[in-house]
Amino acid sequence: MKLTHLNENGQIQMVDVGQKGITERTARAEGKILISKEALELIKQGALKKGDALITAKVAGIMAAKKTAEIIPLCHNINLNYVDIDFNFFEGGITARSEVRCKGVTGAEMEAIHAVSAALLTIYDMAKAADKKMTITDIKLVEKTGGKSGDFKREV
Repeated sequence: MKLTHLNENGQIQMVDVGQKGITERTARAEGKILISKEALELIKQGALKKGDALITAKVAGIMAAKKTAEIIPLCHNINLNYVDIDFNFFEGGITARSEVRCKGVTGAEMEAIHAVSAALLTIYDMAKAADKKMTITDIKLVEKTGGKSGDFKREV
């Protein structure tokens, strides 16, 4: 295995962002969870045994965004100005979307993706008694703005 971020002593290191300028940055990510019709109805009605899955998932997603650098080893710790998660139902599941904003020297893509991942995992946890066959899928960065590399918007 070849490691690409080694220092002169052959050790893994974080990328040095100390010389980069502070800019406004945003990142949006999304993902889906595929759920049985019965479990989806329980979620819509707020009738799961563990409680309201979407409120709990929203809090989990926000918390995850704030803790991303504690989970992803070489991810920089950034001060977030805004995090939001929203959910949309579709036939067969739920789409989770996150938006993260900050002013900093590095972007918020990892925080946005981590937020969606944790939100979807929380829905799974909340609904697993009703449907063990749920599938989490299509987690991806949708858009980012700011920074040296410029803006990115996923083509549909």
